[in-house]
Amino acid sequence: MSGNVCLFLNWFCLLVSWEAEGPESTQTPPVSSVPLIPAVKSVVFKGESHVENVQVLKPTYLSLECTWTGRQNKPPNITGFWRKDGSELTSSRHTVLLENQQYNLKREFTIADEESLGNYSCVFDNQAEVDFILAAPRIGDVRDKPIVAYVGDSVVLECKMEDTKPKPNTWNWYRANETEKDFINPEADPLRYGVQNKEGKTRLTVHNLTEVDAGAYYCGAVYDISITMSRVDLRIITFMEPLKPFLFIVAEVLVLVSIILLYERGKSQGSQPMGG
Repeated sequence: MSGNVCLFLNWFCLLVSWEAEGPESTQTPPVSSVPLIPAVKSVVFKGESHVENVQVLKPTYLSLECTWTGRQNKPPNITGFWRKDGSELTSSRHTVLLENQQYNLKREFTIADEESLGNYSCVFDNQAEVDFILAAPRIGDVRDKPIVAYVGDSVVLECKMEDTKPKPNTWNWYRANETEKDFINPEADPLRYGVQNKEGKTRLTVHNLTEVDAGAYYCGAVYDISITMSRVDLRIITFMEPLKPFLFIVAEVLVLVSIILLYERGKSQGSQPMGG
């Protein structure tokens, strides 16, 4: 009897546990968030403006601090406030006292994702300001000319992060599709695409090129805070295209020779004597 009771209790506990959790196939596992790391960036400046580039790799609690030495005539207090991408932040305006012949303005920000990045400005009485440009490391190796390849061939597109900048976690490749960027998955189409990532470099190989493959491609350096993009343009031509200038010259020469021959022929006929 006791064995049956234990069996019934085990079955009842399993049933309650399954109903509380629900079927696994319908549950989406939660995405683990990256812990925020505290950081401080401070600037002491003179004059009316200063720009400070701040490289952000991970989500962070960022403390921004501005110290302005002011002008020659320093009032005992001024008004200070903060802006984000040109818009004044709510409840950021307050009185800044003159201490040790300078003004100090400080505020903490939660930089949790890509939308948190941008231009943060501390403003002193609309007389001076510091712009903190928060961004992930930018790809410095940018091509200003398209890569040219032939129909039927393969081509390698490459991006590189500068050696002085932090290496990304990984790289992604995208292809421009009107206003969108389509992710390129080489595992889904290995006969068409191949990707090689090595620390600060990435290479995308496109096989069996057609004219449809021409267009804009984007490499993305993936960091915890955001993805930094760089554009690579690809131009596809046929093997006849390099011959077009030569063929055009040949056609011009043939036309010129034909005109000369017709002229000479007409001239020779006109110089023949009439009658017998």
